[in-house]
Amino acid sequence: MLMLLETPAGYGLFKLTNDKMLECSAEEVYKYFEDSDTAKSSVCLKSFMKFKNSEDAVKEANCLIESRLGKGLRKFLTKNILNKSLTDELAICDKALGMEIQNKLNINVCFNPKTSEIIRGLRMQFHELVTGLSEEDTRSMALSLSHSLTRFKLKFSPDKVDVMIVQAIGLLDDLDREVNKFGMRLKEWYGWHFPELDKIVSDNLLYAKVVKMIGMRENAKNAKLSDLLPDDVCKEILQASEISMGSEIFKDDLESITELATRLEELLEYRQTLEQYLKYRMNVIAPNLTYMVGELIAARLLSHSGSLMNLAKHPASTVQILGAEKALFRALKTRSNTPKYGIIYHAGLVGQTSPKHKGKISRILAAKLALCVRVDALGESDKPTVALENKKYVENKLVQLLSDGNQKRKLFKPTFNNDKKRILRSGYKLRSVIRLSARSLGAVINDPLVVFCLAPCCVWPCVSPSLWACSPVLVSPSDSGLLGSMRGSFSGVLSD
Repeated sequence: MLMLLETPAGYGLFKLTNDKMLECSAEEVYKYFEDSDTAKSSVCLKSFMKFKNSEDAVKEANCLIESRLGKGLRKFLTKNILNKSLTDELAICDKALGMEIQNKLNINVCFNPKTSEIIRGLRMQFHELVTGLSEEDTRSMALSLSHSLTRFKLKFSPDKVDVMIVQAIGLLDDLDREVNKFGMRLKEWYGWHFPELDKIVSDNLLYAKVVKMIGMRENAKNAKLSDLLPDDVCKEILQASEISMGSEIFKDDLESITELATRLEELLEYRQTLEQYLKYRMNVIAPNLTYMVGELIAARLLSHSGSLMNLAKHPASTVQILGAEKALFRALKTRSNTPKYGIIYHAGLVGQTSPKHKGKISRILAAKLALCVRVDALGESDKPTVALENKKYVENKLVQLLSDGNQKRKLFKPTFNNDKKRILRSGYKLRSVIRLSARSLGAVINDPLVVFCLAPCCVWPCVSPSLWACSPVLVSPSDSGLLGSMRGSFSGVLSD
């Protein structure tokens, strides 16, 4: 039996000389590799192929990771097994790789726990069985191969930077929730002492800074509020502090409130830094998409899809409703109208239009976004290219829709007969037509019940003769004489 050993230095082919190892259990195989002497008496080296350079080592290692037969391994097995017409079984560690070797090279492959333990023993005594390779050289080769393989994976990984965007936009949403909670808690807490300040200063960051600067409301006169707020707002705060309805608090309470204001201020500053980082990353990764809808909407679309490549694979109809999956499935289940937009509803181009045109603009915008995403995913430019023309196109469509919306739309009136110009639209003169049809049917059919049932169904007899069979129970389509009389009667009535 032959053993294939893959190492960072190259490929090794060993022959099993002691067949007793195949009969013992997997736990007992270790005894044959306790020292170098027993290992040399149990197996012997048939051939060893050393990698020429690190590039070949990376390519072969990548093929082994993916359980594929590389060029180097194919040449090695062909030279040492097929060309020598060996019929021994080849033991291998990877079952999927063994199946590919067996299918492509027609070599008998063996894979079981015993052979795996034997190959593990070969790795333990590798430096004793293979001459010319020291342990230090093998370690340096393994370290170089690991670094090169990691660089290779990062270079060709399509999701290498998408993960950063997904995590950044997720963290930004978490920060927004935490900032809102902290701001609400701070306003409620400090509102017991100075409730009027909440109505004067609504921004969370300014509120936290004002709380830290004022402290007790009695110190509002000495605080330098003009550095943060306009003069009229400062005067309003001073007047409110003098007539405040709040209760008194202790210094310990104020210290806790000030600490919360400090935490809130730090969170808001970090959020601004994270937003700048996200803006820079999105302009580098997806410049066309960012130019169309902004970095936040673009990052949410990318995060919702999982990666830029996954977003590029979506059609425009899917991009349009990304983020509205619940509403879509609910509409499909209830057979109601499906949603017209998802995340792109918050885009500036959609927000500028009127409510009745948001669906049209979102559909146009989604079509252009699908093109921009594909250019970003498969192109190499770090600046917007196709997005310049696409955004102008969407803006022109927006202006056109807004201008058409101000004009009154002319109603389309379909005509029944182009010669007579007779209008039969949505119930117009419907009663007179049904009355005429009943009169015509009465001349042919004597039964008033049949006339009552057929008259409303035969309003359009000349347009589609198949409508005469709308009541097969009352009138049989096989009665050609009766149908001919009815058709002639209706033609005469409608021509009057």
